[in-house]
Amino acid sequence: MNNKPVVILGAGPAGLSAAYELVQRGTRPILLEKADKVGGIARTETHKGYRFDIGGHRFFTKIERINQLWRDMLGKDFLRVKRMSRIYYQGRFFDYPLQFSNALSNLGIIQSFLIMLSYLKAQAWPYAEEKTFEQWVSNRFGQRLYKTFFQTYTEKVWGMPCHHIGAEWAAQRIKGLSLIVAVSNALLGIQTAKSLITQFDYPLQGPGMMWQRFQQAIEAQGGDVRLNCKAINLRRKNGSIISVICVEGRKSVEIPVGHLISSIPITRLTTLLDPKIPNEVSGASGNLSYRAFIIVMLIVNKKELFPDQWIYVHSPEATVGRIQNFKNWSAAMVPDSQKTSVGMEYFCNEGDQIWTMSDSELTDMASQELSQLGLAEIDDVIDSYVVRQPKAYPIYDHEYSKHLKVIRGFLGTIDNLQTIGRNGMHRYNNMDHSMLTGILAAENVQSANHNLWEVNEEEGYLEEDKAADVGQLVRESVLTQTFARMDKLAFASAVGSVSGLLLFLATIWLVVKGGDVIGPNLQLLSQYFVGYTVTVKGSFIAFGYSFVWGFLFGWLFAYLRNLFLGLFIYWAKKKAELLSLKDFFDHL
Repeated sequence: MNNKPVVILGAGPAGLSAAYELVQRGTRPILLEKADKVGGIARTETHKGYRFDIGGHRFFTKIERINQLWRDMLGKDFLRVKRMSRIYYQGRFFDYPLQFSNALSNLGIIQSFLIMLSYLKAQAWPYAEEKTFEQWVSNRFGQRLYKTFFQTYTEKVWGMPCHHIGAEWAAQRIKGLSLIVAVSNALLGIQTAKSLITQFDYPLQGPGMMWQRFQQAIEAQGGDVRLNCKAINLRRKNGSIISVICVEGRKSVEIPVGHLISSIPITRLTTLLDPKIPNEVSGASGNLSYRAFIIVMLIVNKKELFPDQWIYVHSPEATVGRIQNFKNWSAAMVPDSQKTSVGMEYFCNEGDQIWTMSDSELTDMASQELSQLGLAEIDDVIDSYVVRQPKAYPIYDHEYSKHLKVIRGFLGTIDNLQTIGRNGMHRYNNMDHSMLTGILAAENVQSANHNLWEVNEEEGYLEEDKAADVGQLVRESVLTQTFARMDKLAFASAVGSVSGLLLFLATIWLVVKGGDVIGPNLQLLSQYFVGYTVTVKGSFIAFGYSFVWGFLFGWLFAYLRNLFLGLFIYWAKKKAELLSLKDFFDHL
């Protein structure tokens, strides 16, 4: 098997990263891509010299390995872009990430006050169990804020009521922060949340430029990238994939397999396996679903339209979900500086009403909505181009994890198969995650033992980076000990015992020392401790009084310390949650 090639299915960010890592290590993989260009959903399409991004891809990561790889690929063609994006809601534009003053002025004092009351209510009487996206968000931000800034857009993206979306998906997209991160943010001002970025990197000619450089580097080092090549069968024997049958043009080709890395949709992967998979696995695969995506690129005869890179459209009266302004990502995306190109993004299901509309119908709808939102006039639209993207976003419904577990269990019995990337793992990961799964899968080919499924636990990888950001300033063990709850009984007993013992020993020492007048200063304690004298008997009385008062003081101190510490940690974590809310829509 070691003499057979490593075959990779899908030339998106994950597949390309796997192939590139392999050629760096002296292995020459075969990369199969059914489309005519690399990049997957992160590719760049072109129409009459106008370039446009499928979905809008910011390049930002906390994984230094990925960051360095991007820079090595593009060098000076990797631009730093100042971010600007807004939310369109009820005829107004809200800054995004959300800014308090801007939101207050747009919503008005009464609506803002009601949102605050709703938030306080959610803190006092939260849902006892969090099963749905609606419950998860409402518990953290209140029902009214959820309905204002979450419900309409989220349902537009996923095409289902928010109470049908699992809370697990929400927890993955809005991170809960650990004690070390929340307290470090609050005490040290260390800002680690992704939402706080005001700049990001972007390839000069769109993200496709990045993946083309990957393709060139792979081929220059002996890798084989085959475009317009669709896998149609995966032959397996004795628990291994032995070959891939693919169609190139009009001919069918069989490629022997030493190791297979797949980034194609996991549901499609299961249908390619030969012999066929068990009915239980086939049923689970059939129950996983995806959201599709259409982008209508409009060329507008105007030099400038609006300053944002993208706008989120929360208003339910408009079907469009997000609007990209490609000129504001990079001027090189638009060949004519006197014109502008925008991408009207529509989220849909394959075969539904929007998906089956003709290109001209989609163009008319997009042009009308652009005008309806006050961003351009219909007569200014001079050209258009439509791209349909199937299986763009894995859907997290109530049952998805159960079905995915069945599929993972079966695929785990195939010893030379790894699945990577968003679709390959049916995990809503980011671009840098997808790339990392590909890199680690390549290392596994050469005897490493990475668990790729842990990579997509975004919360975990971010926590590690956040802890690293704290660096040598604060160690997690120190923070954990410092902010641990104090045992009131133990602390009170200790303070009482130490206080009593000090007065007991002081009295005994003065008695032993003797003199004409024994302990005249300590004798003043008799005004507070009834019956106290500087005698052996008095030393025990002093111990008793001191223990009681020390115990009461210690208990009260520990109680107040725990109370204020608890309030501080609650405030710190809530502040961190609110910060993480800011980039929520970037990951829908």
